[in-house]
Amino acid sequence: MNKAEKKERKKILILFSLIVALLSIILFSAIFYIRASRPMRQAKEEAIQLAKEHVDIQRVDQFYWFTREETYFSLVGETEAGKNVVVIIPKTGEKLLVFDEKDEVTQEQARTVVQELALQERIKKITLGMFNDQVVWEVMTKGNDELHYYLIDFKDGSLVHRLPSQE
Repeated sequence: MNKAEKKERKKILILFSLIVALLSIILFSAIFYIRASRPMRQAKEEAIQLAKEHVDIQRVDQFYWFTREETYFSLVGETEAGKNVVVIIPKTGEKLLVFDEKDEVTQEQARTVVQELALQERIKKITLGMFNDQVVWEVMTKGNDELHYYLIDFKDGSLVHRLPSQE
């Protein structure tokens, strides 16, 4: 084997090693993502199943996982009759709340309220749940390297509470 053939083999070996390393990184990243997202998927599946037992919900457009004093799972979707509904489910699975979406404040309306209150802050996340026995949109913002939480009333869009960073 001459010098040129050895050099060519070395290049092929290096290329093969890089491909194997890249594929390994992709595989382990995929496995990590699947395992990390499993609780969210499972909670969503269980919430949908529970909602279907109490409401004729056919399609789920949004799923929210809300935790303050207690944990709530919320679904926004459509019934068999074409009615848009919001279902709020306590983690215990008891006392589901069902609302007609057209009568309530939407996620976009809650976003607008907070954008007007927090002009210099960027909205990071919006979640629907219960706080002090009141249905609220929790809007998390970031400004000046601080997180803020605005709780917006689901019924009328008023500011219920502003919480400082939870970090």
